[in-house]
Amino acid sequence: MIHTHTALGGMVVAPHHLAAQAGRDVLRDGGTAVEAMVAAAATIAVVYPHMNAIGGDGFWLIHDPAQGSAPPLAIDACGPAAAAADIGWYARQGHTQAIPSRGPLAALTVAGTVGGWARALASTAGWQAPLPLARLLADAIRHAEQGCTVSVSQHGLNHQKLAELRPQPGFADTYMPGGTVPAVGSLLRQPALAATLQALAQDGLDSFYRGTLAARIAAGLASVGSPVTAADLAAYSALLVAPLRVQLQEAEVFNLPPPTQGLAALLILGLFDRLSVQQAEGFDHLHGLVEATKQAFLVRDRVVTDRGRLPADPQSYLEPGALDARARPIDMQRALPWPQPAAPGDTIWMGAIDGQGRAVSFIQSVYWEWGSGVVVPDTGICWQNRGISFALDPKALNHLQPGRKPFHTLNPSLARFADGRVMPYGTMGGEGQPQTQAAVYTRYARFGQPLQQAVSAPRWLLGRTWGDVSTSLKLEPRFDPSLVSQLRAAGHTVELVADAFSDTMGHAGALVRHPDGRIEGAFDPRSDGAAAGW
Repeated sequence: MIHTHTALGGMVVAPHHLAAQAGRDVLRDGGTAVEAMVAAAATIAVVYPHMNAIGGDGFWLIHDPAQGSAPPLAIDACGPAAAAADIGWYARQGHTQAIPSRGPLAALTVAGTVGGWARALASTAGWQAPLPLARLLADAIRHAEQGCTVSVSQHGLNHQKLAELRPQPGFADTYMPGGTVPAVGSLLRQPALAATLQALAQDGLDSFYRGTLAARIAAGLASVGSPVTAADLAAYSALLVAPLRVQLQEAEVFNLPPPTQGLAALLILGLFDRLSVQQAEGFDHLHGLVEATKQAFLVRDRVVTDRGRLPADPQSYLEPGALDARARPIDMQRALPWPQPAAPGDTIWMGAIDGQGRAVSFIQSVYWEWGSGVVVPDTGICWQNRGISFALDPKALNHLQPGRKPFHTLNPSLARFADGRVMPYGTMGGEGQPQTQAAVYTRYARFGQPLQQAVSAPRWLLGRTWGDVSTSLKLEPRFDPSLVSQLRAAGHTVELVADAFSDTMGHAGALVRHPDGRIEGAFDPRSDGAAAGW
Protein backbone atom coordinates (compact mmCIF):
# COMPACT_ATOMS: atom_id res chain seq x y z
CA MET A 1 0.00 0.00 0.00
CA ILE A 2 1.54 3.32 -1.08
CA HIS A 3 -1.56 5.51 -1.24
CA THR A 4 -1.48 8.25 1.40
CA HIS A 5 -4.78 9.41 2.91
CA THR A 6 -5.54 13.13 2.85
CA ALA A 7 -8.01 15.45 4.57
CA LEU A 8 -8.55 19.11 5.44
CA GLY A 9 -10.74 19.06 8.55
CA GLY A 10 -8.41 16.93 10.66
CA MET A 11 -7.01 13.43 10.89
CA VAL A 12 -6.08 10.78 13.43
CA VAL A 13 -3.75 7.84 12.87
CA ALA A 14 -3.84 4.84 15.20
CA PRO A 15 -2.89 1.13 15.07
CA HIS A 16 -6.54 0.18 15.59
CA HIS A 17 -9.23 1.56 13.29
CA LEU A 18 -11.79 2.09 16.06
CA ALA A 19 -9.38 4.33 17.96
CA ALA A 20 -8.64 6.37 14.84
CA GLN A 21 -12.34 6.74 14.16
CA ALA A 22 -13.08 7.75 17.76
CA GLY A 23 -10.54 10.55 17.51
CA ARG A 24 -11.71 11.57 14.05
CA ASP A 25 -15.31 11.86 15.26
CA VAL A 26 -14.23 14.16 18.11
CA LEU A 27 -12.50 16.38 15.54
CA ARG A 28 -15.66 16.39 13.45
CA ASP A 29 -17.63 17.42 16.55
CA GLY A 30 -15.40 20.47 16.88
CA GLY A 31 -12.85 19.06 19.30
CA THR A 32 -9.14 19.82 19.34
CA ALA A 33 -6.29 17.49 18.44
CA VAL A 34 -5.69 16.94 22.17
CA GLU A 35 -9.34 16.08 22.82
CA ALA A 36 -9.29 13.73 19.83
CA MET A 37 -6.21 12.05 21.24
CA VAL A 38 -7.81 11.50 24.64
CA ALA A 39 -10.76 9.85 22.91
CA ALA A 40 -8.45 7.68 20.82
CA ALA A 41 -6.29 6.81 23.84
CA ALA A 42 -9.28 5.70 25.90
CA THR A 43 -10.68 3.70 22.99
CA ILE A 44 -7.47 1.90 22.12
CA ALA A 45 -7.04 0.91 25.76
CA VAL A 46 -10.28 -1.04 25.33
CA VAL A 47 -9.97 -2.46 21.82
CA TYR A 48 -6.20 -3.24 21.82
CA PRO A 49 -5.74 -4.46 25.40
CA HIS A 50 -2.63 -6.52 24.71
CA MET A 51 -0.78 -3.38 23.60
CA ASN A 52 -1.82 -0.79 26.17
CA ALA A 53 -4.22 0.01 29.00
CA ILE A 54 -5.22 2.81 31.34
CA GLY A 55 -3.02 1.04 33.88
CA GLY A 56 0.06 2.11 31.90
CA ASP A 57 2.12 5.21 31.11
CA GLY A 58 2.07 7.80 28.33
CA PHE A 59 4.04 10.66 26.77
CA TRP A 60 2.88 13.64 24.71
CA LEU A 61 4.24 16.19 22.25
CA ILE A 62 1.73 18.95 21.44
CA HIS A 63 2.40 21.49 18.68
CA ASP A 64 0.43 24.75 18.60
CA PRO A 65 1.09 26.91 15.51
CA ALA A 66 -0.04 29.96 17.50
CA GLN A 67 3.13 29.59 19.59
CA GLY A 68 5.38 30.30 16.62
CA SER A 69 8.90 28.93 17.01
CA ALA A 70 8.43 27.90 20.64
CA PRO A 71 9.07 24.18 21.19
CA PRO A 72 6.07 21.87 21.42
CA LEU A 73 4.53 21.14 24.79
CA ALA A 74 5.97 17.92 26.22
CA ILE A 75 4.23 15.87 28.90
CA ASP A 76 5.83 13.10 30.94
CA ALA A 77 3.00 10.84 32.14
CA CYS A 78 5.25 8.13 33.52
CA GLY A 79 4.60 6.86 37.05
CA PRO A 80 7.32 6.33 39.66
CA ALA A 81 8.10 3.31 41.79
CA ALA A 82 5.92 2.89 44.85
CA ALA A 83 7.23 4.17 48.19
CA ALA A 84 7.44 0.60 49.49
CA ALA A 85 9.26 -0.73 46.42
CA ASP A 86 12.95 -0.81 47.21
CA ILE A 87 15.72 -3.38 46.85
CA GLY A 88 15.28 -4.55 50.43
CA TRP A 89 11.53 -5.08 49.97
CA TYR A 90 12.17 -7.37 46.99
CA ALA A 91 14.88 -9.22 48.90
CA ARG A 92 12.35 -9.93 51.62
CA GLN A 93 10.04 -11.36 48.94
CA GLY A 94 12.87 -13.68 47.88
CA HIS A 95 14.05 -11.71 44.81
CA THR A 96 17.63 -10.46 44.77
CA GLN A 97 18.61 -10.81 41.10
CA ALA A 98 15.66 -9.35 39.18
CA ILE A 99 12.13 -8.11 39.66
CA PRO A 100 9.59 -10.74 38.54
CA SER A 101 8.36 -9.93 35.06
CA ARG A 102 4.70 -10.84 35.69
CA GLY A 103 2.30 -10.74 38.59
CA PRO A 104 1.72 -8.36 41.51
CA LEU A 105 5.43 -7.86 42.22
CA ALA A 106 5.82 -6.61 38.63
CA ALA A 107 3.06 -4.03 39.23
CA LEU A 108 5.34 -1.70 41.20
CA THR A 109 4.95 1.69 39.51
CA VAL A 110 2.06 4.15 39.44
CA ALA A 111 0.12 4.20 36.16
CA GLY A 112 0.57 7.68 34.71
CA THR A 113 -1.32 7.75 31.42
CA VAL A 114 -4.67 9.02 32.77
CA GLY A 115 -2.79 11.79 34.56
CA GLY A 116 -1.23 12.65 31.20
CA TRP A 117 -4.66 12.93 29.59
CA ALA A 118 -5.65 15.34 32.37
CA ARG A 119 -2.47 17.40 32.03
CA ALA A 120 -2.85 17.65 28.24
CA LEU A 121 -6.48 18.77 28.48
CA ALA A 122 -5.69 21.32 31.20
CA SER A 123 -2.66 22.67 29.36
CA THR A 124 -4.68 23.33 26.19
CA ALA A 125 -7.97 24.39 27.78
CA GLY A 126 -7.44 27.94 26.55
CA TRP A 127 -7.58 26.88 22.92
CA GLN A 128 -11.39 26.90 22.84
CA ALA A 129 -14.47 25.84 24.81
CA PRO A 130 -13.83 22.21 25.77
CA LEU A 131 -15.98 19.24 24.89
CA PRO A 132 -17.41 17.35 27.89
CA LEU A 133 -15.23 14.56 29.21
CA ALA A 134 -18.20 12.21 28.82
CA ARG A 135 -18.10 12.89 25.07
CA LEU A 136 -14.38 12.10 24.88
CA LEU A 137 -14.79 8.78 26.67
CA ALA A 138 -18.09 7.77 25.07
CA ASP A 139 -16.68 5.46 22.40
CA ALA A 140 -14.36 3.71 24.84
CA ILE A 141 -17.23 3.11 27.26
CA ARG A 142 -19.45 1.80 24.47
CA HIS A 143 -16.82 -0.63 23.18
CA ALA A 144 -16.12 -1.89 26.71
CA GLU A 145 -19.83 -2.39 27.45
CA GLN A 146 -20.99 -3.81 24.12
CA GLY A 147 -17.77 -5.58 23.24
CA CYS A 148 -15.07 -5.40 20.60
CA THR A 149 -13.74 -8.09 18.29
CA VAL A 150 -10.54 -9.89 19.17
CA SER A 151 -7.71 -9.06 16.76
CA VAL A 152 -5.24 -11.49 15.21
CA SER A 153 -2.39 -10.07 17.29
CA GLN A 154 -4.37 -10.23 20.54
CA HIS A 155 -5.30 -13.85 19.90
CA GLY A 156 -1.77 -14.84 18.91
CA LEU A 157 -0.05 -13.16 21.85
CA ASN A 158 -2.58 -14.59 24.28
CA HIS A 159 -1.70 -18.07 23.05
CA GLN A 160 2.02 -17.33 23.03
CA LYS A 161 2.12 -15.95 26.59
CA LEU A 162 -0.64 -18.11 28.04
CA ALA A 163 1.48 -19.94 30.62
CA GLU A 164 2.74 -16.75 32.24
CA LEU A 165 -0.46 -14.71 31.98
CA ARG A 166 -3.24 -17.16 32.88
CA PRO A 167 -2.18 -17.43 36.57
CA GLN A 168 -2.15 -13.65 37.16
CA PRO A 169 -4.96 -12.17 39.28
CA GLY A 170 -7.96 -11.26 37.15
CA PHE A 171 -6.36 -12.00 33.78
CA ALA A 172 -8.30 -15.07 32.73
CA ASP A 173 -11.61 -13.71 34.03
CA THR A 174 -11.12 -10.52 31.99
CA TYR A 175 -9.46 -11.63 28.77
CA MET A 176 -10.30 -15.35 28.53
CA PRO A 177 -14.08 -15.68 28.87
CA GLY A 178 -15.00 -19.28 29.48
CA GLY A 179 -11.40 -20.04 30.42
CA THR A 180 -10.04 -20.27 26.87
CA VAL A 181 -8.18 -17.92 24.56
CA PRO A 182 -10.87 -16.05 22.61
CA ALA A 183 -10.96 -16.71 18.88
CA VAL A 184 -10.09 -14.10 16.29
CA GLY A 185 -13.21 -12.08 15.58
CA SER A 186 -15.02 -13.16 18.72
CA LEU A 187 -16.58 -10.55 20.99
CA LEU A 188 -14.76 -9.46 24.14
CA ARG A 189 -16.78 -7.47 26.68
CA GLN A 190 -15.13 -5.62 29.56
CA PRO A 191 -17.95 -4.46 31.86
CA ALA A 192 -15.69 -3.65 34.83
CA LEU A 193 -13.50 -1.43 32.64
CA ALA A 194 -16.64 0.22 31.23
CA ALA A 195 -17.72 1.10 34.78
CA THR A 196 -14.27 2.52 35.54
CA LEU A 197 -14.32 4.67 32.41
CA GLN A 198 -17.84 5.81 33.30
CA ALA A 199 -16.59 6.84 36.75
CA LEU A 200 -13.80 8.85 35.11
CA ALA A 201 -16.32 10.54 32.83
CA GLN A 202 -18.56 11.46 35.78
CA ASP A 203 -15.99 12.33 38.45
CA GLY A 204 -13.09 13.59 36.33
CA LEU A 205 -9.74 12.14 35.38
CA ASP A 206 -8.24 13.15 38.71
CA SER A 207 -10.45 10.51 40.35
CA PHE A 208 -8.02 7.86 39.11
CA TYR A 209 -5.55 9.14 41.69
CA ARG A 210 -7.65 10.80 44.39
CA GLY A 211 -11.20 9.94 45.50
CA THR A 212 -13.54 6.97 45.44
CA LEU A 213 -12.17 5.36 42.27
CA ALA A 214 -8.60 5.78 43.50
CA ALA A 215 -9.53 4.09 46.77
CA ARG A 216 -10.97 1.13 44.83
CA ILE A 217 -7.84 0.89 42.69
CA ALA A 218 -5.57 1.00 45.74
CA ALA A 219 -7.64 -1.58 47.60
CA GLY A 220 -7.56 -3.87 44.58
CA LEU A 221 -3.81 -3.55 44.18
CA ALA A 222 -3.29 -4.25 47.89
CA SER A 223 -5.51 -7.33 47.74
CA VAL A 224 -3.31 -8.98 45.11
CA GLY A 225 0.01 -7.99 46.68
CA SER A 226 1.22 -5.00 44.64
CA PRO A 227 3.32 -2.43 46.58
CA VAL A 228 1.43 0.52 44.99
CA THR A 229 -0.76 2.24 47.62
CA ALA A 230 -3.39 4.97 47.83
CA ALA A 231 -0.67 7.37 48.98
CA ASP A 232 1.41 6.57 45.88
CA LEU A 233 -1.58 7.31 43.64
CA ALA A 234 -2.46 10.53 45.48
CA ALA A 235 1.11 11.83 45.19
CA TYR A 236 1.17 11.49 41.40
CA SER A 237 0.69 14.09 38.70
CA ALA A 238 1.96 14.21 35.12
CA LEU A 239 4.73 16.70 34.40
CA LEU A 240 5.35 19.38 31.81
CA VAL A 241 8.95 18.95 30.66
CA ALA A 242 11.30 20.58 28.16
CA PRO A 243 11.55 18.43 25.02
CA LEU A 244 14.85 17.38 23.50
CA ARG A 245 15.53 18.74 20.02
CA VAL A 246 17.93 18.18 17.14
CA GLN A 247 18.44 20.37 14.08
CA LEU A 248 18.64 18.45 10.80
CA GLN A 249 19.11 19.67 7.24
CA GLU A 250 15.40 19.90 6.46
CA ALA A 251 13.69 20.05 9.86
CA GLU A 252 13.98 20.39 13.61
CA VAL A 253 12.86 17.21 15.35
CA PHE A 254 11.61 16.97 18.95
CA ASN A 255 11.26 14.09 21.37
CA LEU A 256 10.90 13.45 25.10
CA PRO A 257 13.79 13.67 27.59
CA PRO A 258 14.76 10.89 30.02
CA PRO A 259 13.54 8.58 31.37
CA THR A 260 12.49 7.90 27.76
CA GLN A 261 14.88 6.83 25.01
CA GLY A 262 13.93 9.93 23.02
CA LEU A 263 17.61 10.87 23.13
CA ALA A 264 18.43 7.75 21.10
CA ALA A 265 15.77 8.55 18.48
CA LEU A 266 17.21 12.03 17.94
CA LEU A 267 20.84 10.84 18.05
CA ILE A 268 20.20 8.38 15.23
CA LEU A 269 18.86 11.14 13.01
CA GLY A 270 21.56 13.61 14.00
CA LEU A 271 24.33 11.12 13.27
CA PHE A 272 22.80 9.94 10.00
CA ASP A 273 22.51 13.59 8.96
CA ARG A 274 26.32 13.70 8.95
CA LEU A 275 26.92 10.59 6.81
CA SER A 276 26.12 12.23 3.43
CA VAL A 277 23.92 9.39 2.24
CA GLN A 278 22.44 10.28 -1.14
CA GLN A 279 20.00 7.46 -1.97
CA ALA A 280 17.21 5.63 -0.19
CA GLU A 281 16.95 1.86 0.30
CA GLY A 282 20.54 1.06 -0.69
CA PHE A 283 23.41 -0.21 1.42
CA ASP A 284 24.46 3.26 2.60
CA HIS A 285 20.94 4.06 3.83
CA LEU A 286 20.44 0.89 5.87
CA HIS A 287 24.03 0.46 7.00
CA GLY A 288 24.28 4.14 7.94
CA LEU A 289 21.14 4.05 10.05
CA VAL A 290 22.12 0.78 11.73
CA GLU A 291 25.56 2.10 12.63
CA ALA A 292 24.05 5.37 13.87
CA THR A 293 21.69 3.26 15.98
CA LYS A 294 24.62 1.46 17.61
CA GLN A 295 26.29 4.75 18.54
CA ALA A 296 23.00 6.13 19.85
CA PHE A 297 22.34 3.06 21.99
CA LEU A 298 25.83 3.22 23.50
CA VAL A 299 25.07 6.76 24.66
CA ARG A 300 21.53 5.90 25.77
CA ASP A 301 22.68 3.03 27.96
CA ARG A 302 25.15 5.31 29.78
CA VAL A 303 22.89 8.33 30.15
CA VAL A 304 19.15 7.61 30.20
CA THR A 305 17.66 7.16 33.64
CA ASP A 306 15.41 9.03 36.09
CA ARG A 307 15.97 12.76 35.71
CA GLY A 308 16.98 12.97 39.36
CA ARG A 309 20.18 11.05 38.74
CA LEU A 310 21.19 11.88 35.16
CA PRO A 311 24.97 11.63 34.74
CA ALA A 312 24.97 14.30 32.01
CA ASP A 313 22.69 16.77 30.23
CA PRO A 314 21.05 14.73 27.44
CA GLN A 315 20.63 17.79 25.22
CA SER A 316 24.42 18.23 25.15
CA TYR A 317 24.72 15.05 23.07
CA LEU A 318 22.53 16.64 20.38
CA GLU A 319 24.63 19.77 19.88
CA PRO A 320 26.40 20.01 16.48
CA GLY A 321 29.93 19.53 17.82
CA ALA A 322 28.97 16.47 19.86
CA LEU A 323 27.18 14.92 16.89
CA ASP A 324 30.17 15.61 14.62
CA ALA A 325 32.50 13.86 17.07
CA ARG A 326 30.26 10.83 17.55
CA ALA A 327 29.68 10.42 13.79
CA ARG A 328 33.40 10.30 12.97
CA PRO A 329 33.99 6.70 14.17
CA ILE A 330 31.17 5.35 11.99
CA ASP A 331 32.68 3.16 9.27
CA MET A 332 30.49 3.26 6.17
CA GLN A 333 32.02 -0.01 4.93
CA ARG A 334 32.13 -2.19 8.05
CA ALA A 335 29.70 -2.99 10.86
CA LEU A 336 30.63 -2.25 14.45
CA PRO A 337 30.62 -5.54 16.41
CA TRP A 338 27.35 -6.02 18.25
CA PRO A 339 25.13 -6.87 20.30
CA GLN A 340 24.35 -4.91 23.39
CA PRO A 341 21.60 -5.86 25.90
CA ALA A 342 18.07 -5.06 24.76
CA ALA A 343 14.59 -4.96 26.23
CA PRO A 344 11.14 -5.88 24.84
CA GLY A 345 8.02 -3.78 25.04
CA ASP A 346 4.40 -3.39 23.98
CA THR A 347 3.08 0.01 23.09
CA ILE A 348 0.85 2.04 20.78
CA TRP A 349 1.69 5.31 19.00
CA MET A 350 -1.03 7.63 17.71
CA GLY A 351 -1.08 11.03 16.04
CA ALA A 352 -3.71 13.72 15.58
CA ILE A 353 -3.92 17.03 13.69
CA ASP A 354 -6.94 19.30 13.84
CA GLY A 355 -8.22 21.85 11.35
CA GLN A 356 -6.31 24.68 13.05
CA GLY A 357 -3.00 22.87 12.54
CA ARG A 358 -2.55 21.82 16.16
CA ALA A 359 -0.75 18.49 16.23
CA VAL A 360 -0.20 15.71 18.76
CA SER A 361 2.32 12.89 18.86
CA PHE A 362 1.33 10.47 21.63
CA ILE A 363 2.46 7.11 22.95
CA GLN A 364 0.86 4.86 25.56
CA SER A 365 2.07 1.54 26.94
CA VAL A 366 1.97 -1.18 29.59
CA TYR A 367 5.52 -2.30 28.61
CA TRP A 368 5.18 -6.05 27.86
CA GLU A 369 2.03 -7.48 26.29
CA TRP A 370 -0.66 -7.05 29.00
CA GLY A 371 2.01 -5.60 31.31
CA SER A 372 2.13 -7.37 34.65
CA GLY A 373 -0.90 -9.43 33.64
CA VAL A 374 -2.64 -8.24 36.81
CA VAL A 375 -6.18 -6.91 36.34
CA VAL A 376 -7.03 -4.82 39.38
CA PRO A 377 -10.10 -6.38 41.06
CA ASP A 378 -13.45 -4.68 40.40
CA THR A 379 -11.92 -2.14 37.99
CA GLY A 380 -11.02 -3.98 34.77
CA ILE A 381 -7.67 -2.12 34.76
CA CYS A 382 -4.70 -4.12 33.52
CA TRP A 383 -1.58 -2.79 35.31
CA GLN A 384 1.76 -2.21 33.64
CA ASN A 385 5.09 -3.92 34.42
CA ARG A 386 7.26 -0.97 33.40
CA GLY A 387 9.05 -1.15 36.73
CA ILE A 388 10.77 -4.39 35.79
CA SER A 389 13.31 -2.28 33.88
CA PHE A 390 14.72 -1.31 37.29
CA ALA A 391 17.77 -3.27 38.42
CA LEU A 392 18.12 -4.78 41.89
CA ASP A 393 21.87 -4.07 41.82
CA PRO A 394 22.44 -0.78 43.70
CA LYS A 395 25.45 -0.06 41.45
CA ALA A 396 23.39 -0.11 38.24
CA LEU A 397 22.44 3.18 36.58
CA ASN A 398 18.74 2.29 36.72
CA HIS A 399 18.63 0.63 40.13
CA LEU A 400 15.33 0.49 41.97
CA GLN A 401 14.57 3.26 44.41
CA PRO A 402 11.19 4.46 45.73
CA GLY A 403 9.85 7.44 43.80
CA ARG A 404 12.25 6.95 40.89
CA LYS A 405 10.99 6.60 37.33
CA PRO A 406 12.00 3.56 35.28
CA PHE A 407 13.79 3.59 31.95
CA HIS A 408 11.23 3.95 29.15
CA THR A 409 11.44 2.75 25.58
CA LEU A 410 8.50 5.08 24.84
CA ASN A 411 9.26 8.14 22.73
CA PRO A 412 6.94 10.09 20.41
CA SER A 413 8.52 12.30 17.75
CA LEU A 414 7.43 15.50 16.03
CA ALA A 415 9.26 17.28 13.19
CA ARG A 416 8.85 20.90 12.11
CA PHE A 417 10.17 21.56 8.61
CA ALA A 418 11.73 24.74 7.32
CA ASP A 419 8.99 24.95 4.66
CA GLY A 420 6.21 24.96 7.28
CA ARG A 421 5.22 21.29 7.33
CA VAL A 422 4.57 19.65 10.69
CA MET A 423 4.97 15.88 11.12
CA PRO A 424 4.02 13.91 14.24
CA TYR A 425 5.22 10.32 13.89
CA GLY A 426 6.14 7.28 15.94
CA THR A 427 5.75 3.58 16.54
CA MET A 428 5.55 0.81 19.10
CA GLY A 429 8.23 -1.83 19.40
CA GLY A 430 10.70 -1.54 22.29
CA GLU A 431 14.26 -1.27 20.92
CA GLY A 432 12.76 -0.86 17.46
CA GLN A 433 11.00 2.43 18.21
CA PRO A 434 13.88 4.83 17.43
CA GLN A 435 14.97 2.66 14.50
CA THR A 436 11.58 2.59 12.85
CA GLN A 437 11.19 6.31 13.47
CA ALA A 438 14.49 6.85 11.66
CA ALA A 439 13.35 4.68 8.74
CA VAL A 440 10.06 6.55 8.36
CA TYR A 441 11.61 10.00 8.80
CA THR A 442 14.52 9.52 6.39
CA ARG A 443 12.39 7.92 3.73
CA TYR A 444 9.87 10.73 3.78
CA ALA A 445 11.84 13.79 4.81
CA ARG A 446 15.30 13.13 3.35
CA PHE A 447 14.52 11.04 0.30
CA GLY A 448 11.04 12.29 -0.64
CA GLN A 449 9.07 9.05 -0.57
CA PRO A 450 5.27 9.30 -0.20
CA LEU A 451 4.28 9.14 3.44
CA GLN A 452 2.42 5.82 3.23
CA GLN A 453 5.30 4.24 1.31
CA ALA A 454 7.70 5.42 4.03
CA VAL A 455 5.61 3.52 6.59
CA SER A 456 4.80 0.45 4.50
CA ALA A 457 8.25 -0.16 3.00
CA PRO A 458 10.30 -3.09 4.33
CA ARG A 459 11.91 -2.45 7.69
CA TRP A 460 14.74 -3.70 9.84
CA LEU A 461 15.49 -4.07 13.51
CA LEU A 462 18.81 -4.22 15.31
CA GLY A 463 18.29 -6.01 18.60
CA ARG A 464 14.98 -7.26 19.86
CA THR A 465 11.42 -6.15 20.38
CA TRP A 466 8.35 -7.66 22.04
CA GLY A 467 8.10 -11.43 21.69
CA ASP A 468 11.70 -11.76 20.47
CA VAL A 469 15.00 -12.68 22.13
CA SER A 470 17.69 -12.50 19.44
CA THR A 471 19.88 -9.44 18.96
CA SER A 472 20.73 -9.86 15.27
CA LEU A 473 19.93 -7.40 12.48
CA LYS A 474 16.48 -8.60 11.43
CA LEU A 475 15.10 -7.69 7.99
CA GLU A 476 11.74 -8.26 6.39
CA PRO A 477 12.12 -10.54 3.36
CA ARG A 478 10.97 -7.89 0.89
CA PHE A 479 14.48 -6.36 0.76
CA ASP A 480 16.54 -6.95 -2.39
CA PRO A 481 18.65 -10.12 -1.88
CA SER A 482 21.72 -8.28 -3.16
CA LEU A 483 21.34 -5.70 -0.39
CA VAL A 484 21.08 -8.49 2.17
CA SER A 485 24.31 -9.95 0.81
CA GLN A 486 26.06 -6.58 1.03
CA LEU A 487 25.02 -6.17 4.66
CA ARG A 488 26.33 -9.63 5.53
CA ALA A 489 29.60 -8.96 3.71
CA ALA A 490 30.02 -5.78 5.78
CA GLY A 491 29.87 -7.81 8.99
CA HIS A 492 26.20 -7.54 9.98
CA THR A 493 24.64 -10.66 11.50
CA VAL A 494 21.53 -10.67 9.33
CA GLU A 495 18.36 -12.65 10.04
CA LEU A 496 15.40 -12.63 7.65
CA VAL A 497 12.08 -12.76 9.48
CA ALA A 498 9.30 -14.96 8.15
CA ASP A 499 6.56 -12.40 7.50
CA ALA A 500 6.69 -9.83 4.73
CA PHE A 501 4.89 -7.38 7.03
CA SER A 502 6.14 -8.47 10.44
CA ASP A 503 4.81 -7.44 13.86
CA THR A 504 8.44 -7.63 14.98
CA MET A 505 9.00 -4.33 13.16
CA GLY A 506 6.39 -2.49 15.23
CA HIS A 507 3.27 -0.57 14.26
CA ALA A 508 4.23 2.85 12.92
CA GLY A 509 2.23 5.86 11.82
CA ALA A 510 2.69 9.43 10.69
CA LEU A 511 0.80 12.60 9.84
CA VAL A 512 1.95 15.66 7.91
CA ARG A 513 0.21 19.01 7.76
CA HIS A 514 1.21 21.20 4.83
CA PRO A 515 1.20 25.02 4.93
CA ASP A 516 -1.89 25.09 2.68
CA GLY A 517 -3.87 23.08 5.27
CA ARG A 518 -3.69 19.67 3.61
CA ILE A 519 -3.20 16.82 6.06
CA GLU A 520 -1.66 13.53 5.00
CA GLY A 521 -1.84 10.38 7.13
CA ALA A 522 -0.24 6.97 6.94
CA PHE A 523 -0.88 3.90 9.08
CA ASP A 524 1.00 0.63 9.32
CA PRO A 525 -0.29 -2.37 7.32
CA ARG A 526 1.36 -4.48 10.03
CA SER A 527 -1.35 -3.28 12.45
CA ASP A 528 -5.16 -3.18 12.58
CA GLY A 529 -4.98 0.57 12.11
CA ALA A 530 -6.36 3.40 10.06
CA ALA A 531 -5.78 7.01 9.09
CA ALA A 532 -9.19 8.56 9.67
CA GLY A 533 -9.84 12.09 8.42
CA TRP A 534 -12.69 14.34 7.45
